[in-house]
Amino acid sequence: MPDTFVGRLNGERHELALRLFMVIVLAHWAEHLLQAVQIYALGWPVPESRGALGLLFPWLIKSETLHYGYALVMLIGLWVLRSGFTGRLDRSWWMVAFWIQFFHHIEHASLLVQATLGQNLFGRPVPTSFVQLWVPRVELHLFYNTIVFIPMMIGMYYHLFPPPRESARPQCSCALHGVSPARAM
Repeated sequence: MPDTFVGRLNGERHELALRLFMVIVLAHWAEHLLQAVQIYALGWPVPESRGALGLLFPWLIKSETLHYGYALVMLIGLWVLRSGFTGRLDRSWWMVAFWIQFFHHIEHASLLVQATLGQNLFGRPVPTSFVQLWVPRVELHLFYNTIVFIPMMIGMYYHLFPPPRESARPQCSCALHGVSPARAM
């Protein structure tokens, strides 16, 4: 598999691919956190709390296609980069993040279908995800991003600092094998 594009992403290019993926993930996190600050710290009304991109491009933030596209990029990134996680712990945690993101992706697909067809769940005035029936959208998406991010970071930790009992041979250069977290800093 190293001769394929995905093979190289999970081999000699795994560190670079993970770094680029993390830039995307953290930029998205920053948008959600800024939106939360706008609502809860600055007291802005929810429709006016659009993060940084939404302030510059208001139409963009209202696009279900944008939100679905990001959910899909996350899902693809988690899937494509998974085979670089060769240990039991790093791979398990990475896949937990993948499956949670898979559900999050289904929620966004539902929102996109509703927006495209003009038919919202349960006659709601706006496209509504399944869990959004109980949890407001801003808080729900902050929650989704958190519950995907946490196992992803645990997987990254075990990938960088595999425990001694992990016998899997790394195929990438990003792991700090044999280096304790304290010595790596």
